[in-house]
Amino acid sequence: MLVLLLAAGVASAAPPTQEDPAEPAAVQVPFLEEWMSSGHADAAAEAFTHWNEEDPQVVPEACAKCHSSTGYQDFLGVDGSEAGVVNAPHPIGAVVDCVACHNDVTVTKTSVVMPSGIEITGLGAEARCMECHQGRESKFSVDQAIADAGVDADTVSEELGFKNIHYFAAAATKYGTLAKGGYEFDGNSYDAMFAHVDGYETCDDCHNSHTLEIKLEGCTECHTDVASTDDLKDIRMAGSEVDYNGNGDLEEGIYYELAGLQETLLASMQTYAAEVAGTPIGYDSASYPYFFVDADGSGELEEGEVAFDNGFAAWTPRLLQAAYNYQTSVKDPGAYTHGGKYVIQLLYDSIATLNEAIAEPVDMTAMRRIDAGHFAGSEEAFRHWDAEGAVPGSCAKCHTAGGLPLALAEGVNISAPPSNGLECATCHNDLVEFTRYEAKPVKFPSGAVIDSGDADTNLCLNCHQGRESTVSVNRLIGDAEPDEQAEGLRFLNPHYFAAGATRWGAEAMGAYQYEGKEYLGFFDHGDGDVNQCADCHSVHGLEVKVEDCAECHEELEDGAMLQDIRYTLTDFDGDGDEEEGLYYEIETMTEVLFAALQTYAADTLGAPIAYDSHSYPYFFADTNANGVVDPEEAVSDNGFSGWSPRLLRGAYNYQWATKDPGSYAHNGQYIIQTLYDSIEDLGGDVAAMTRP
Repeated sequence: MLVLLLAAGVASAAPPTQEDPAEPAAVQVPFLEEWMSSGHADAAAEAFTHWNEEDPQVVPEACAKCHSSTGYQDFLGVDGSEAGVVNAPHPIGAVVDCVACHNDVTVTKTSVVMPSGIEITGLGAEARCMECHQGRESKFSVDQAIADAGVDADTVSEELGFKNIHYFAAAATKYGTLAKGGYEFDGNSYDAMFAHVDGYETCDDCHNSHTLEIKLEGCTECHTDVASTDDLKDIRMAGSEVDYNGNGDLEEGIYYELAGLQETLLASMQTYAAEVAGTPIGYDSASYPYFFVDADGSGELEEGEVAFDNGFAAWTPRLLQAAYNYQTSVKDPGAYTHGGKYVIQLLYDSIATLNEAIAEPVDMTAMRRIDAGHFAGSEEAFRHWDAEGAVPGSCAKCHTAGGLPLALAEGVNISAPPSNGLECATCHNDLVEFTRYEAKPVKFPSGAVIDSGDADTNLCLNCHQGRESTVSVNRLIGDAEPDEQAEGLRFLNPHYFAAGATRWGAEAMGAYQYEGKEYLGFFDHGDGDVNQCADCHSVHGLEVKVEDCAECHEELEDGAMLQDIRYTLTDFDGDGDEEEGLYYEIETMTEVLFAALQTYAADTLGAPIAYDSHSYPYFFADTNANGVVDPEEAVSDNGFSGWSPRLLRGAYNYQWATKDPGSYAHNGQYIIQTLYDSIEDLGGDVAAMTRP
């Protein structure tokens, strides 16, 4: 006991007696007993005894920051030395004591530089935890090792060795792509910081900072079926309605989804190692260097194979990347709650890259890498502003987790930090009963105020309404003549998935409505059971409830067949087919409109135009005049600029139809009207077409 007290930097003394009033009062150390029960105080643990048999018996500079209290203080500069580096080896026998975390530096410490070199700021007290729980490697160090080896993806190199992220790197998991602790494959996007709920976002919100145990009582406030820490493995929220590991179980906890992906990845690594690297590989989580030569190729390591001298050495860049991610997932035992979706992406991508090189690739058709759109934190809708560090107020309502609640409460939005997708609290005002915000009638970009009659649908309409309208297009055009390439004209992007404005048609005026033409209003599906957003779409998975559609549309067997539905036997697109689904009528008319846009732009304006649905600003100058956007053309400074009012109107309606992929079901004949009118206005041939 005395040794531990001294290690903690405190003194022990008996309480004063009446006979000796001058005896000083005993020093009371807050949380001492709690700390003494923790791993930080376990002086016999490998984390603190690993160097006892070394010569010299010291904790080296590379390890002392996290395995010695004095080393941690050295790194912080508490001892007056240079901050950010450990300047010398430190004595063995130390633990992580009180003064490691409670000193003049840590009380103001709010940022951490991760192994990637990326600094994460604004952390508060958890910064002191993250200095050690961040790992020791990153995507960048793996990339550097591969670059130094100078070999292609599938060539074994003696210069390559396993890169171990280290242990309990919870911060790397939690901050995802913001820290780049996992190996992120070029060309893919990844989840950022996993935001839980208010009050449970930092290390010490969820862990007792002295015992290190999980504050289980806090978990049970929302997860009412949790009775033990082991029950946390079963948690799976409604925002996770896809099968990540492809085993068909959509109810198992995220912990088990990770376990399934880990099993598949290890098997893939073993196949790859044998086939491509030419040396079978095995893994033992408890023995350094973890990956060993599986000499008999059995898939299991026997006792004699788990030996340092039998460490696996036939590394290729592709295998190293996968092994790094496998170890990253294993060595954070709480990964499923720290940042499970980020780790899912790392594991999924590692399997996918190994598939490129093995003879019989793993069938990944049942696996899923990301969540439905609202919860897909890795996607552009949420990652677009990472470089800027803030989502502007004009975008925050729909692209941050807290934007919609703020807009409902205050009627305005302000800039906000980027989010990792929407959260439960975005739509639910109570996270125990999961009641939703009561959304009032919604104002659309045209100025129209629409009340669906259903508060839940109004909630959806706040974001699924687009950002432009007939009104804003007319305002931009002003008095310009139809074919005048007027100064100040630019493409107005109506935005994406504007299903609400499509559904209300002429009432919302979302698509461009030509003067003198009549347009359909709200599309009434049929009866009260199928007229609200949640009647047709899963509120969390967002998918169409095909089984409900089949109650009336008996011919439906799967979601793809929704495109075949039609009841009005009119050949709108003029291709002679009166029975094809409304989806295909719109598809043809969209193609005809695009051809009309290109013909008009080239022949009337002398400015060839091309379109790329995936690249902003979508319409580009077709410098090669070949009708498509070539890679060198799909850059922002090549955005099309020769707009006339006529071209702008048609392009706006083309984008509207393209960016509401469900328009055929939301209000198909309204969309057909806007496409027909655009084709006609541009001089396209509508002789065989029929306008609803």
